[in-house]
Amino acid sequence: MPNRVRRILLVQSLYDSFILTEDGQLNDAILRQFVTLNLTQNPDLIRVSTGAEALDLIGRQRIDMIVASIQVGDMNAAELARKVAVVSPDTPLLVLAYNNRKLTDFTASNDVSAIDRVFLWQGDTRILLAMVKYVEDRANVASDTGLCGVPAIIVVEDNVRFYSSFLPVIYAELFIHNRSLIAEGLNLSHKMLRTRARPKVLLCETYEEAWAYFEKYEANILGIISDIEFPREGVLDRTAGVKLIKRVRAQRQDIPIVLQSSIADNERLALDLDAKFLLKGSEVLLHDLRRILIQSFGFGDFVFRMPDGREVGRAHDLRELIEKLAEVPAESIAWHGSKNHFSNWLKARTEFALAERLRAKTVAEYDGLEQLRADLIKVLSDYRRERDKVVVADFDRSSYDPELSLYRIGGGSLGGKARGLAFVNRLLNETRIGDRYPGIRIAVPRAAVIGTDVFDEFLETNELKDLAIQCESDREISDRFLAAPFPREAFEDLKVFLAQTAEPLAIRSSGLLEDSPYQPFAGVYKTYMLPNRNKSLDQRLIQLISAVKRVYASTFSQRAKSYLGMTPYRLEEEKMAVIVQRVVGSARDDRFYPDFAGVARSHNFYPTPPLKAEEGIVAVAAGLGRTVVDGATCFRFSPAHPQVQIGASSMHEILDNSQREFYAMDLSREPVRTDAEGDEMVLCNLAEAEKHGVLAAIASTYSPDNDRLSEGIGRPGMRVVTFAPILNQNLFPLAELLRELLEIGVQGTSAPVEIEFAVNLTVPKGEQPEFGFLQMRPLAMASEAEELEIGHVLSSQLVCRSDSVLGNGRIADLTDVIVVDRDTFDRSRSAEVAAEVARLNAKLQGEDRPYLLIGVGRWGSNDPHLGIPVQWNEIAGARVIIESGFKDMQVTPSQGTHFFQNLTSCNVGYFTVNPAAGEGFIDWDWLSAAKPVEQSEFVRWLRFDGPLLIKMSGRTGEGVVLKPGADG
Repeated sequence: MPNRVRRILLVQSLYDSFILTEDGQLNDAILRQFVTLNLTQNPDLIRVSTGAEALDLIGRQRIDMIVASIQVGDMNAAELARKVAVVSPDTPLLVLAYNNRKLTDFTASNDVSAIDRVFLWQGDTRILLAMVKYVEDRANVASDTGLCGVPAIIVVEDNVRFYSSFLPVIYAELFIHNRSLIAEGLNLSHKMLRTRARPKVLLCETYEEAWAYFEKYEANILGIISDIEFPREGVLDRTAGVKLIKRVRAQRQDIPIVLQSSIADNERLALDLDAKFLLKGSEVLLHDLRRILIQSFGFGDFVFRMPDGREVGRAHDLRELIEKLAEVPAESIAWHGSKNHFSNWLKARTEFALAERLRAKTVAEYDGLEQLRADLIKVLSDYRRERDKVVVADFDRSSYDPELSLYRIGGGSLGGKARGLAFVNRLLNETRIGDRYPGIRIAVPRAAVIGTDVFDEFLETNELKDLAIQCESDREISDRFLAAPFPREAFEDLKVFLAQTAEPLAIRSSGLLEDSPYQPFAGVYKTYMLPNRNKSLDQRLIQLISAVKRVYASTFSQRAKSYLGMTPYRLEEEKMAVIVQRVVGSARDDRFYPDFAGVARSHNFYPTPPLKAEEGIVAVAAGLGRTVVDGATCFRFSPAHPQVQIGASSMHEILDNSQREFYAMDLSREPVRTDAEGDEMVLCNLAEAEKHGVLAAIASTYSPDNDRLSEGIGRPGMRVVTFAPILNQNLFPLAELLRELLEIGVQGTSAPVEIEFAVNLTVPKGEQPEFGFLQMRPLAMASEAEELEIGHVLSSQLVCRSDSVLGNGRIADLTDVIVVDRDTFDRSRSAEVAAEVARLNAKLQGEDRPYLLIGVGRWGSNDPHLGIPVQWNEIAGARVIIESGFKDMQVTPSQGTHFFQNLTSCNVGYFTVNPAAGEGFIDWDWLSAAKPVEQSEFVRWLRFDGPLLIKMSGRTGEGVVLKPGADG
């Protein structure tokens, strides 16, 4: 294999590269495979953030392959590819996109001819390995297959999402097969020869390309995996795959062939051609592909050898390497050192800085072999201690250190949410923000993350996956999961972790797809809170394992399945990691809660002067953060203008929109076997918070005698949560700290971000107040490529007008409307309204008819005082949503909630109107006069002969809904 990728240039934001180099641990998922395959030849990864930096680097250094995001700072990938083609025409440039919709827009609006290949990130860290091997195989097929007879597999697929999903699977299975050959090698040269025998994978998009490969390498073609529909003679041919295979079969009857199609009936065509068939829409497509392909490859330990080849020790990880260095003969250390084996092995675990540090010093520079041994042990030990402060450490029962922030139990990926925590840990360490706030402990609360391999083992060992995918009863799935044994190694790890953890715990989901910008899955999976107070460790462990199993079960809940149905992903592609995390707070009587918690966003979707969109917004409430994320009443402020009260046009409005209750954990209640989320959470009134000393820092007092608010609680009167003592008197630098953390997050991700946090001020004497950084995710931002002008519209043509609109573009294909009647709506029966809306949503989704949804109050709020408590999947068919204020109360956009996060990420148009306050307009009379298809006490389903026209300007925040037939 003469052409190898030794230097890869990643042109990506820090966050994008972090997904590849930290999530799932490249050292386990990717580079260990490089070291096993290529032994001493492992690629270097170099990252830059902008196209300009990339071009400068290419002009000065040799680069074998470039991997770029769609947007690379100062230019997009298409522009970068054209410039690379000029300065370095032989350097392949591949694009790794992180969202299918963005990729579609990019390829449709740009000339991508200079890009060698486009791939789509779908949560599998092996994608980078597949991209490297794709480049190498394409470059080496002529020499390795054409001259040396190395076999090849032809893969024909023009759909980016599909080949990005199964190409890593194909390579993984080939590597396992290849490793079994490598293990039989008699010496290093023999092993290298076996390594080079790994079959090539030749990815094609057209009939002509595939046939050219077959004609040229026919004698060495190991098999063909082909789609049925792809381009032939320059046009899309619905039977191109059949034509190709018939032509192949005319010359070779013995070649294994797999045909793929989205049409189940095409299985007959495959059978007629003596080919296997894969249904693309199958929930178990990847499993079936793995079953058809050859077996997979693994990775090995560091094996200490003497110069004559004798094995004298073996190390599985860095800790064992340090231990073995103290035991093995010095001659073995010197031999490995002279060949840079330590450096290569460490590079396979993404320990790049340490690998380069060891490589820089030769064995000859030491006075003796024992000095070499001592120096290696010291360098490795010092590095391990420093590294473990900022990375996710693998959990080891014999060396568990409860002072470290994040541990991984089991292998596999961390999942999206935990990946965000790991990234936050890194940002906090690199920016040293704690040094600027010396009186505050700013940290990610201590946590153990149960990796996705444990999830896979749990499902496989107990044969639960098929049941979970097919079963339509959440209760049955949960019962089966709870009854199934938990993997023993993870069980024992959790027991050790729990033995040294006395605080309450949050058991949080962290799915592979969770917290991505365009499908965040916010609030879709379960979180459970455990008091963790039982005197018996065994009982606490049982409660913890049960909670983990329930989180696993929520992966297959009807809500999750419904949400996944709106995305391009299959349920089998989702894997669940679980975060077991200390809850930030203090015990106060039988309650446990922080002083306050909230959500901060770097982008304010609804700024009002003097606030600006880019200055962000914070939603915060006393007690646990569920108040904010569930859409209940909370306090909002801009971190740039903390003294400006948002939505406070009158004292009546301030009082009406103030927090009256808060969430806390009930420490007196033992967890029970149930699927109800938040069993141990209770709603408490503000009097309890005042008794516990919490309100002094976050409340003001209302005096009805003079209709005024006074900061603090030093006088009698009604307590109002205003955060005035903190924001005005700077008792705690909340606004300043959040402003800086948001800036750090934006810089690190190259995108707007949202963070969840909790603050505990009432701490024991001698301890610092704690700012717990609970989560960070990139924010979904709607595309505003189309400059859309709303223009003048006659009032008689309007169904709705709003100056508070989220979304951009024209929608002219909706004829169905679900509307909650403002005149009949009863807040005390909001759950009935939610159920009726969910029923109609399911009906319209079944007919594939998106619709306009109009309601009063806040959609998705669990507080009946504020709105209608629907879950996201219960209104997922709505293309546009309108929230209207009540007759007696205004509604504010629900920024900071899980519901709002899903709404923005799914590109749903969102109108807010308060006609009673002169903010927008809805023609309720016209809606009431329309003849319904169905009507209940509170909800009406309307269908019009012609479509409504909806126009939204993302630039101005304006929007209108026009009646059918109106001239828009």
